[in-house]
Amino acid sequence: VPVDGSHWLSMREVLGSLRDRGHDVVVVAPEVSLYIKPSNDFVMKMYHVPYTYEELEKAFKAFFHVSFEEGPFLPRFFKVFEGMKRIIHFGISSCEHLLKNQELIKYLEESKF
Repeated sequence: VPVDGSHWLSMREVLGSLRDRGHDVVVVAPEVSLYIKPSNDFVMKMYHVPYTYEELEKAFKAFFHVSFEEGPFLPRFFKVFEGMKRIIHFGISSCEHLLKNQELIKYLEESKF
């Protein structure tokens, strides 16, 4: 169950190696993601989340923009903190919807995921 962003970009290389060694790889990911996309290297199991690609992308772009802004430390700190809270909310929402997806949870249990 990967995390979007740099975590996924690193993990993608590992998945290719596992497949090359004969492993069956299943990736469980939200249907809305910046970088996690289907591939021939693995089976993709996706689940619904209550936000759009545009909302996710906007939050990440705003966070990165604020992170590199110049100016007094304290106002920048609070802007970065608020941006982090927005991004974390997407992750929490994603986890909640994964755990509430009974069909996917049943599949994972039956396949000994």
